[in-house]
Amino acid sequence: MTPKETVLAFVHAINAHDVDCLGELMTEDHTFVDPYGSEVAGCAQMLAGWRGYFEWFPDYQIEIREIFERESEFGMFGFAAGSFKGNSDRKWRLPAAWRAVVRDARIARWQVVADTKLPFESMSGS
Repeated sequence: MTPKETVLAFVHAINAHDVDCLGELMTEDHTFVDPYGSEVAGCAQMLAGWRGYFEWFPDYQIEIREIFERESEFGMFGFAAGSFKGNSDRKWRLPAAWRAVVRDARIARWQVVADTKLPFESMSGS
């Protein structure tokens, strides 16, 4: 699989909420970086994180509109959308960007840049 195919497979696994596939596509030392710069290291920890996120937002989807590649690093721009616990009154959609680093046909680093105000407000019902 090419690095770009790896990234696109990871996006597909996110949109399918396929945690097992996400695990297969992550390096063991995978690092996730949230919009605040906090890092979660390790595939096992991130699998637990994805499971929890998909529970909160069972319809979470990302839409990649543009993708830029430099060797094994990717910048992606688009939108993220979901609703807290699937409640249609708590839907949100926002611009987002992602950075991915691929190593040995797996995602070594996944970074999200987005304003998290809407998702957090949907959780509180505000």
